[in-house]
Amino acid sequence: MSTVLNLAKMSATDKLRALDEIWSDLLQHPEQIPFQQWHKDLLDERQRMVTEGKAHYIPWEQAKKEIADEIARGRSE
Repeated sequence: MSTVLNLAKMSATDKLRALDEIWSDLLQHPEQIPFQQWHKDLLDERQRMVTEGKAHYIPWEQAKKEIADEIARGRSE
């Protein structure tokens, strides 16, 4: 199956919606998602650090705010 999206004519909102739909579809069959070994190794290492108490997770909303704040600081410098 071939799908062609005219990205040049799509708004940023439409592009993000398309990405969201694609990601949601991919998550229905995660075993089909190809990955690089280095990426799995990195995720395994991060999980190990959390398990050992050397790192922790933060809520997604907090992470997004921290990222946005960091970007805003970078723009003001």
